Amino acid sequence: MSETPATPSPATEDDLFAFLDRLGIETKTIRHPAVFTVEEARSLRGDLPGGHCKSLFLKDKKGKLWLAVVLEDRAVDLKALSEAIGAARISFGSETRLYDTLGVIPGSVTPFALINDPEHRVTVVLDKEMLSLTPLHYHPLDNRATTAIAPEDLLKFITACGHERLIIDIPERAV
Repeated sequence: MSETPATPSPATEDDLFAFLDRLGIETKTIRHPAVFTVEEARSLRGDLPGGHCKSLFLKDKKGKLWLAVVLEDRAVDLKALSEAIGAARISFGSETRLYDTLGVIPGSVTPFALINDPEHRVTVVLDKEMLSLTPLHYHPLDNRATTAIAPEDLLKFITACGHERLIIDIPERAV
């Protein structure tokens, strides 16, 4: 049974941290100027150890929603990913749908945004290789900060939010 957070949507960063505390999950957060791309994040973060990640908000042609969470340097092959997860031709979800579903804006997409999806509309797809690194780094609902979390605690958070998750080798496109 999930422990869906009892916060109105969208949750704030404080709501997120309170929920993580209730789950007994330790995190460490650093503040920085807003970043919108992987390149900007790399230039500002310094030497933070672990896995640096990006999250892709996707929809398939049947309207099912997906959140693919991968290492930042992955060039995701969307066609192969569609096949791997059994989706009907996926593409990027709109900014409006992103905000209406996960309560975040482009540049702030993160698995932590699942706190804003109590209806469990999104299926999470996690990069298997990503989960082998510690810690993992994601925005805490705001792209002006980065939060480190252990992989097992990320899985605990996703479960507590009541979301389905798939752990796969995310297919990459040739670059």
